[in-house]
Amino acid sequence: MADLWILQQMAGIDNEFQTEIFAATQRVINVEALNRLVREALEAAIPLLWIGGEISNLVRAASGHVYFTLKDAQAQVRCAMWRNRAQLLPFRPENGMRVEARALVTLYEARGDYQLNIETLRPAGAGGLHEAFLRLKDKLAAEGLFDPARRRSLPVFPRAFGIVTSPAAAALRDVLVTLRRRAPGAAVVLYPAVVQGADAPRRLREALEAAGRRAGIDGIGLVMLVRGGGSLEDLDAFNDEALARAIAACPVPVVSGVGHETDFTIADFAADLRAPTPTAAAELVSAGYFGANGTLTAAARRMRQAIDRQLAALAQRIDRCAPRLVHPRERLRRAREDLIRHEQRLRQAVTIHLGESVHRLSRLELRLRAQRPVSAARRMRLDALAASLRHLGPHAVLARGYSIARDAAGNILRSAVDVRPGDALEIQFADGRIDAMAKAVRSGDHDA
Repeated sequence: MADLWILQQMAGIDNEFQTEIFAATQRVINVEALNRLVREALEAAIPLLWIGGEISNLVRAASGHVYFTLKDAQAQVRCAMWRNRAQLLPFRPENGMRVEARALVTLYEARGDYQLNIETLRPAGAGGLHEAFLRLKDKLAAEGLFDPARRRSLPVFPRAFGIVTSPAAAALRDVLVTLRRRAPGAAVVLYPAVVQGADAPRRLREALEAAGRRAGIDGIGLVMLVRGGGSLEDLDAFNDEALARAIAACPVPVVSGVGHETDFTIADFAADLRAPTPTAAAELVSAGYFGANGTLTAAARRMRQAIDRQLAALAQRIDRCAPRLVHPRERLRRAREDLIRHEQRLRQAVTIHLGESVHRLSRLELRLRAQRPVSAARRMRLDALAASLRHLGPHAVLARGYSIARDAAGNILRSAVDVRPGDALEIQFADGRIDAMAKAVRSGDHDA
């Protein structure tokens, strides 16, 4: 049936090419033209095919191209795989390896050899695995298991990192080295599992579920599911449906780092974050610590620069102040000289002030002497005036038998009409005072 399909494809060559072939039959053509027509006919008639066989006579050229023969029990065909295709292979082709090749049927015109130009290779039997992978991927995607909205953000500074992988895996060493370099203060908790073989899916699922149960006890903020590269069969454990559901149900975020950058597994789609390699997974989960280290390093650098600038400024101030610094002994000497100088100025000021005071006192004494009354006649007259004043004073009048009456407020009473019977009075004599009370008030010779 396949051969019939190919013949039908060849019969369907477009009319323009058929016209070109017919024109070639009407003239003599050279070998180069013949080989070109054959190549064009092959490439136009036969599309890309998956072809199975065994590799033999493999040669890796210095240019990076790979040449080999693909054979089975009855036939063989030459194959060429160019460098840009060969370097994308997830495995290294070897003689005796059974593979499936996606190839274009063509002709190498220079030798007239029919050959296959290989687009990609996969180990034999991988086609069925790939189809199963696609069916499971479509099923889980339809359920919403891969919905970006359900993906959780990674904690920036997890206290501990959980790792699900084989203790003997090279991927574990790569992850530990990366975490030790980028997040040296965070702890790492390993949940061991088998990563390849028939029992691997169950063991991976159980390790992941254990990590979820112990997340609070172990203090992990996320789980890394990691494994190194390999063939599709090697990574098949990570295409398990139950494992994908365990990833989605894990109480902490799950980061997958399985295989190489070109490898994709069902676990990658179910995880909260997919990393192209185990090392990349470690870099992603430690990004917060690494960024903080960078920030702290930059801040420390700026702080050192600021301190250096401050110290330089203070050093300049010290240099400017140094000439003004004086030894205490020199300060005492200068203070002593200032004290002596001030003492001399004070003595001079006191001497000058005393001299001026003595001079001013002498002048005042002379003026006083010039104004002093020394006449005997003036003294006698002053004595007479003083005697007259004493004779007219109130005490002299009281001594002659008079008295002074005051009311209760101490006011001198000058008339009888100012007194009422019963008023308290004070009578002052030359030798003392008495308190009295008015019994009756008489005006002239009559009672009031």
